Amino acid sequence: MDVWEKLYNEAKALYNPHEVSPFVYAEHVVSALEAENGQIYTGYCFEATCGVFHLCAERAATFNMYQQSKQTKIKRIIAFRNEAPSGVGGMPCGACREFLMQLNAENADTEILVDYNTRETITLNELIPNWWGKERI
Repeated sequence: MDVWEKLYNEAKALYNPHEVSPFVYAEHVVSALEAENGQIYTGYCFEATCGVFHLCAERAATFNMYQQSKQTKIKRIIAFRNEAPSGVGGMPCGACREFLMQLNAENADTEILVDYNTRETITLNELIPNWWGKERI
């Protein structure tokens, strides 16, 4: 089993889309990441209609990593809905891209799985090649 299959299986176990209330929807996008030390952390999307609270699966997994280990560097990350990524649908949103870069500038080298079957990846740096925060580092 390669690392992508392991990440996929860890995330897939969390997939359970449902309404928490008429205003909150959860577990419809899942994510797993491999931290710098090889540990795997997972998370799922949790969103509310109030507009103030929306936590993507990638940020949830990253928050869990930091909360449990104080690590900030991510080697690899996968995110998906009901099936493995098979193109651009597995890309982190802009807020997630920005958060990963702000957490640790070395996350520019994080591999993001684009296509599960071919194991095609892209780096965060390729998604944000001219990140504004480089000037502050």
